[in-house]
Amino acid sequence: MDLGLAGRVAIVTGASRGIGLSCARLLATEGAHVVLVARDAGALETAAGRVRAAGPASRVLTIVADTTDDTSVRAMVAQVVDELGGVDVLVNAAARPAGGAPIPPLTELTDDAVLDEIDTKVLGYLRTARAVAPHMTAQGWGRIVNISGLNARRTGSIAGTIRNVGVAALTANLADELGPHGVGVVVVHPGYTETERTAGMVADRVASGGVTEDEVRAQLAAATSLRRIITADEVADVVVFLASPRAVSVTGGAVAAAGGERGTVHY
Repeated sequence: MDLGLAGRVAIVTGASRGIGLSCARLLATEGAHVVLVARDAGALETAAGRVRAAGPASRVLTIVADTTDDTSVRAMVAQVVDELGGVDVLVNAAARPAGGAPIPPLTELTDDAVLDEIDTKVLGYLRTARAVAPHMTAQGWGRIVNISGLNARRTGSIAGTIRNVGVAALTANLADELGPHGVGVVVVHPGYTETERTAGMVADRVASGGVTEDEVRAQLAAATSLRRIITADEVADVVVFLASPRAVSVTGGAVAAAGGERGTVHY
């Protein structure tokens, strides 16, 4: 299937690693010109080399920007428009990774911990969407894909659930406002995903839980319908389709890309 992304300009935030990097690589493979955005210049350049190798015919641009800073975001988008002529696709993936530090109980959860999550993920996504929206609406077409997470559908982390539900709410509101101008907006909920961080996270669980690496991985896999951990590239397959003109009928809603959620029904 031709996704119709050749020659499109796509911005991917959080593109230096993980799901963001996988999305950038696949967009380049499809012939899109890709802008990689993150805060670490060195990591961005390393990632750009992998993206260029995946799509040698694509232009690949790296921009250091911080999505918690509106001025930084607006400057990044202005540079993209100036150098590449516009923006067609935005993939929002710049967020603090889930599953790092232990989740604090209510009595130890600080306001700042929750506000930091909202500022980075919910408001960060809002800032980038707000900056690209005028360019997309002016041309009558665009796609915004927000990477959230299955914590939107379960308890266990107050900050994690709030930030991911917030992204879903933002997505639906953007879809309603921008839809009449030809811009689609969708949220993707990955579950536990195999990325560069997986080995360290598994090692932490081994150390704290008195179990083996195989047992930790088996526990994570058992939570999925497929009984295995989904990879970042497999999530990117879903994201890039949703970022394409082929997915015009999908907007405002949430798509899980987690290998299935056992024991639940979403309708």
